Amino acid sequence: MRRLIVPPPGRVAAIGFVTEYLAHLACDEVRGSRSFAGGQAAADRALAAFDVAGYASRRNEVRPESRRGASRLSPYVRHGLLPLREVWDRVAGGPQRDVEKFRDELLWQEYARHWYARLGVATRHNVRNGLPDSEVGLDANSLDGWPRSMACIDRSLDELVQDGWLVNQSRMWLASHWTVRTGLRWRDGEDHFFRHLLDGSRAANRLGWQWVTAAGSSKPYGFARGQVERRAPGTCDACPLARTCPIEHWPPDPTLVPVDPPSVDPPSSRSTGPAEVVATGAPEIVWLTAESLGLADPASSSHPELPAIFVFDEPLLARLRLSAKRLVFLTETLAELACHRPLELWLGDPVEVLSGRELAVTFAPVPGFRRLVEELRPAVLHPWPWLRPPTDGPVASFSAWRRAADRAERP
Repeated sequence: MRRLIVPPPGRVAAIGFVTEYLAHLACDEVRGSRSFAGGQAAADRALAAFDVAGYASRRNEVRPESRRGASRLSPYVRHGLLPLREVWDRVAGGPQRDVEKFRDELLWQEYARHWYARLGVATRHNVRNGLPDSEVGLDANSLDGWPRSMACIDRSLDELVQDGWLVNQSRMWLASHWTVRTGLRWRDGEDHFFRHLLDGSRAANRLGWQWVTAAGSSKPYGFARGQVERRAPGTCDACPLARTCPIEHWPPDPTLVPVDPPSVDPPSSRSTGPAEVVATGAPEIVWLTAESLGLADPASSSHPELPAIFVFDEPLLARLRLSAKRLVFLTETLAELACHRPLELWLGDPVEVLSGRELAVTFAPVPGFRRLVEELRPAVLHPWPWLRPPTDGPVASFSAWRRAADRAERP
């Protein structure tokens, strides 16, 4: 393990930091996102600038960018810079149809967290019916499942790699072409998304890919030329394959196979964390995780007098091989945090780095966090700031989960 020198704020310093300490763990050259900066200030600016008016009708528009209604808040939501409750409250008073649709998407994000926390590694398998998952793996970096000769694919991949972000419609196009049309294994495509997306999480990303393959829904999501012409007008006109389009027609309905639902952890509290603060000692430092890097993080805001610590999990990052732009985004966020309180940065195994420290931390609804907590036994464990309180109800479908969550939300 190795203690790292905290960089000053800014993109240049973050790139230098990643180049010096983390480049060996990345899957590509060291550079930042073309369109997103990390940090609380950037998150707050993005939220203040978002206008929910028109969201319902324009959220799926792809090109030109001026037509888009997507919020572009997801990278900041992913890392706890913008809690879902804050975003939910921010749009109050907007046009009813737009507010309802936007909040429905926030609930989908919340559902993904409940789903992943409850199912964990079982989410690598389909729920209910779905496409038969090919046993032939393919490295998505080869891009054989995404031909660059198709303008709609090429432009979407360029945005994924350069920005680390895509509108939801583009994500569905790429996932559908990879699985429904090409018949490749969804796990490989999902891994490629996870490497590059600044909002990449095994919760929302994995759930989206499985939804495309019909897991938890009634049929796979099909991708055809008509969608491109409607959502990204002009794209087909400049495509080399405009007259021989391989997606001219709707894909045939594939054969679905039944899959036994994975088991769910009983009770939900084990996977979704405590409902109240659990204190067994006096903390000396706040442990920051990648899920809780915002100033409003419960552990951080409850212990403003304490220094903080963040560990770049070297064994995990060596397996994931994330894009360097994700590491730059994290570094920008951490460098800004260091302006608010003393911060230690480490590279190594979190258990080795943190053992023996009296920690205050916010519960993270990811399976790996449970293992770390069991080994480290933090002095103070704060609840995760759920938008909807966890229940022991079903998580196999969004509609069933939402009914249970709405019932639990009522006084």
